[in-house]
Amino acid sequence: MADDIEINNCCGIGGEKKSCCQMEAIVTIDFRGQIILPKEIRKKANISAGDKLAVISCEYLGKTYCISLVKTEEFTDTVKHVLGPQSGDISE
Repeated sequence: MADDIEINNCCGIGGEKKSCCQMEAIVTIDFRGQIILPKEIRKKANISAGDKLAVISCEYLGKTYCISLVKTEEFTDTVKHVLGPQSGDISE
């Protein structure tokens, strides 16, 4: 049955529908619910101390199967790009 379920790619960039997700590392959640992102991943994603990240989750059939972290300024730019034309239509 699991073979019958098609999960759509949730990380299409610029409207592209191609697979861009890959496992980068395995991390452990500590007793306070915190994780440490490995240095290589922080460097690759240009994440520094004090950066704010939006936590985005994808659900299917009531179960979370994907949790993503996106720098808030990039997330904000994406939302403005997607909703910008629509918000202009609403305000007119």
